[in-house]
Amino acid sequence: MPVTYWLEHAWLDPLVEPGVLLTADGGRITEVRTGAVTPPPAATVLRGLTVPGLANAHSHAFHRALRGTAQAGGDPGTPPPGRSDPAVGAARPPTSFWTWRETMYATALHLTPDSYFDLARAVYAEMALAGITCVGEFHYLHHQPDGTAYADPNAMGEALIAAAADAGIRITLLDTAYLRGGLTADGYLPLEGVQRRFGDGTADRWYDRWSRLRGGEHARIGAALHSVRAFSDRDGYAAFAERTRDVPVHVHLSEQPAENEACLAVHGRTPARLLADAGLWGRNTTAVHATHLTDDDIAVLGGARATVCMCPTTERDLADGIGPAPALQRAGSPLTLGSDSHAVVDLLEEARAMELDERLRTRTRGHWSAADLLRAATADGHACLGWPEAGRLERGALADFTTIALDSVRTAGPPPRLAAETAVFAATAADVRHTVVAGRQVVADGRHLLVPDVAGALATAIAAVRG
Repeated sequence: MPVTYWLEHAWLDPLVEPGVLLTADGGRITEVRTGAVTPPPAATVLRGLTVPGLANAHSHAFHRALRGTAQAGGDPGTPPPGRSDPAVGAARPPTSFWTWRETMYATALHLTPDSYFDLARAVYAEMALAGITCVGEFHYLHHQPDGTAYADPNAMGEALIAAAADAGIRITLLDTAYLRGGLTADGYLPLEGVQRRFGDGTADRWYDRWSRLRGGEHARIGAALHSVRAFSDRDGYAAFAERTRDVPVHVHLSEQPAENEACLAVHGRTPARLLADAGLWGRNTTAVHATHLTDDDIAVLGGARATVCMCPTTERDLADGIGPAPALQRAGSPLTLGSDSHAVVDLLEEARAMELDERLRTRTRGHWSAADLLRAATADGHACLGWPEAGRLERGALADFTTIALDSVRTAGPPPRLAAETAVFAATAADVRHTVVAGRQVVADGRHLLVPDVAGALATAIAAVRG
C-alpha cells in the first residue's frame, strides 16, 4: 500500500530542496515531487533535513560491549619486534592496539548464538536511532569456544541476520575467512585461544560453510578476508578471489605498520601488492582502514577502483593513524565510512572526522564538501555492501531514508540552504528524528518503534556477555 511522506527539506544530491513529497510502495520510492509548500492531509510529516539512509560499511557488532571498558592513557605501544600480530598472551606494552585486542578477545569468548542475537539486535537498533539503514557486518565469530562447529555451522551468522530484521535495518553479512593466528617475520602462527572460534580449518571448509548462507529481503551475503595476518598465500588468495567474484568482498588492510613489516619480511611485498598479485582487487572489493599505504599501494587500489572504508572514530580510538583518503580518492577509489568497533555509533561524526582529521594533518581546509561526505555515507556505502539501488532519494530507489533535526541546540541557526553543511559538520546521531526502511518508519520522533527501550536492551545484553 502506498505511503506518502512530506519532507520539510530533502537532500536531493547535491541540492537541498524545501517541501518535497515522497511516495513509497513495495519498499521502493515511486515518486519524488518538489515544490510542495505545505503537507497534504494524508502525508506523514518529517520535519528537518531528510537524506538517504546512512550505510555503516564496517561493523563488528560484539565490539559494542567494549565501549568505556578498554580506555587507557600513555604510550600507544607497538607489538614486539618482528611481530605484526603477537601470539595470544604474549608480552606487550600496557596500552596499545594489541592490549585492546586482548579485551576484545575476552568478550568474544562468552558469546553464544542467543546472546549474540540479543546484543546485535540492540546494537542495530542503536544504529537505526543514528539514521543507519544498512550495516556491513564483518563477521568472524563463527564457532563454539573450542573451535567446533555448532549443530548449525552458521548459527552465529544467522543470529546477526535475524537481529537486523528485528531492529528494522538491512544487513550485508560479510562472512570472514580467518584461518591463521597471526603473521611474524618468521611466518604464520596457528590459531590460539579464542581465535579457534574464528577458524574453519581450511579455505575449502570456509567456502563450504559460507556457501550455505542465505540472504533475504533485508539481507545479502558478502565475504571477507580478515587480513593478510589471518589468511595466507598457502590458503589460496587467488582461489578466494575467484570464488567471491560476484559478491561484495571486504578486507582489513594495513591497519598497523607492523602488519606491513611482517608481510614484507615473509612475502617481499606489501599487503596491498600481495593481494593485487592474486587478483583480489576490483570494483566488488573494499579495503577497510588502508591506513599505512605506500604510493604504489594507493595506485593499486585506485587503479582497480576498489572502495576504501575509513573508520575515523575507531582509528583514532586505537591510535592507528590517519589514512591517505584524499590520495586514494584521487587515484580512483570511492570512499565509504564505518563505525567498526563502535566507540561511538554516529555516521555523521565519521563523515566529518574524515575531513577534520585531514585538516589537522595538512593544516588546510575543504578536502571534501558536505555533499561529498554525505555521498560517502549513503550511495557509495550502500554500493560497497551490494545495495546499489539504495542511497538516493529518487524514483526506483529503495525507500530508505533518515531525517535530521534542524532545530536542536547543535543545528539551530543556519539557513535551510546550508542544511547539508549543518548536518555533516554540526549534527550528531542524537539529532536523528526519523528513520524509514523499505517505506516503513522504524524510528519516529527519536523513538525506536520495534525496540522500545534500546538503552535497556544494550545494558541487558552487554551485562550478559560480561557475565
